[in-house]
Amino acid sequence: MTRIALWVLVGCLTAAVYASEQIPEHDLSADQIVGKNVAARGGVDAWRKVQAMVWTGHVDSKNAPAQDLPFVLALKRPNKTRFEISVLNQKAVRVFDGKDGWKVNPGGTGGGNLRPYTIDELKSARDEQVIDGPLIDHEAKGVNITLDGVDKVNGHDAYRLAAKLPSGVTRHVWIDAQTFLDVKYDREARGPHGQPVIVEVSYSNYTNVDGLQIPLVIESGAAASGKTDKLTIDKVSLNPPLDDVIFAKPASPGRRNSVSIDVSASPPALPAMTRPTP
Repeated sequence: MTRIALWVLVGCLTAAVYASEQIPEHDLSADQIVGKNVAARGGVDAWRKVQAMVWTGHVDSKNAPAQDLPFVLALKRPNKTRFEISVLNQKAVRVFDGKDGWKVNPGGTGGGNLRPYTIDELKSARDEQVIDGPLIDHEAKGVNITLDGVDKVNGHDAYRLAAKLPSGVTRHVWIDAQTFLDVKYDREARGPHGQPVIVEVSYSNYTNVDGLQIPLVIESGAAASGKTDKLTIDKVSLNPPLDDVIFAKPASPGRRNSVSIDVSASPPALPAMTRPTP
């Protein structure tokens, strides 16, 4: 074989190998994609053991008065959340107890800071699948999953799954065709003038935390705006002791019976090893 023929052959083989690594398995069903996603994230049994989770980190947003705003997010099954963020030495809080939600915004005084969730905020909060998302144990959660197609996400092929929630709302989840990790999802929200907008959320910098794959960078924003808020997780605590009182209706700012997430009471973050972003 001549040298030029050998060079062409090697080039063709290299291209074929590269193509085989990039082309997704188009014959996979929605159930098979979900199964591969669950396995890639650590397995259903491991996720079922997680009853509570706390993230601590910082947020960068073009709409915020400062950068690197520290936050704490507490999650507890079946659907309880508490989000605290410090803004210019004041604390903003959003709490959902699984049924009702409240928010405390900095800047005012007295009980005027404490407001209930709007109807749209309640609908969105009740649709959330905290801890593990809509795909893990989706049948038990009443979530119907279908395959919508294949898209490019950050230059990689990703399966687009449609997740129909028990409320009737459909959200889309994109699964990387190579790693089978979640890379994006979308949801409908209301814009500043009440108009419906699609919010896109992307995940990256996955890290192994006690066998679970958890993204440490989450970016979100309205798809049409091109602007995103970036949430960076610095610490993940699994199954910390979280009293239900922190998910109850907050006291008005300044009251003695106000509560907050006690990060020091949580166990130290589990050892994490970073992996390349898919």
